[in-house]
Amino acid sequence: MNIGGFQRFSLIDYPGKICAIVFTQGCNFRCSYCHNPELVDPKLFSRPIAEEEIIEFLANRREKLDAVEITGGEPTLQPDLIDFMSELKKLDYQVKLDSNGSKPEILSEAIEREIVDYIAMDVKAPLERYREITNSRVDPAKIEHSIKLIMSSGLDYEFRTTVVKSQLGKQDILEIGRLIRGSKRYILQKFVPVKVLDTKFLDEVVYTDDELEYLRDAVKSKNYVAECEVR
Repeated sequence: MNIGGFQRFSLIDYPGKICAIVFTQGCNFRCSYCHNPELVDPKLFSRPIAEEEIIEFLANRREKLDAVEITGGEPTLQPDLIDFMSELKKLDYQVKLDSNGSKPEILSEAIEREIVDYIAMDVKAPLERYREITNSRVDPAKIEHSIKLIMSSGLDYEFRTTVVKSQLGKQDILEIGRLIRGSKRYILQKFVPVKVLDTKFLDEVVYTDDELEYLRDAVKSKNYVAECEVR
């Protein structure tokens, strides 16, 4: 595992759980608004943290922590992700995996092996706009496959979209709502232009809270998802 960061304690990243967070290095997307450029651009990578160091810490914190979140970057690019998740389960941790959904085969293996308890998937855009928004050659069919896998997994999960005003409008958000129709939870994340992959986005005009609530209500009005909230 190429681990670029480790947060020892969080009360807000895993619903209802006290968790630690592992940040992996590397991503196959190049979303201009990405708020973790140091985990995406290899030129910004720090020296990786030893996996053994993190496992040792977690082994000694089992009575104080409930869960571990693995995020990135994109964790499913790590060739030993499944082994790492298995080690966490051996320590009796709940495991939350954040993913962009580009590797459904990895999600499927984690689900089948029962080594993941919660999946948070970023849905970047309507399928027809995926390559444009992610600046990548992603296969949109894999995104759709991941969505279906997650929804049928029996696990707790959420879908979420970072809403950048210059990129996504009401119709885009409604199209994403249709894409994840029947899901239990959809989060609209407010874009904050503080730290980004493309510095042009530091000058981005952002949605106001009222505008985000309007988008949320538009999704709710269609009854696409059981829950829709702004974060």
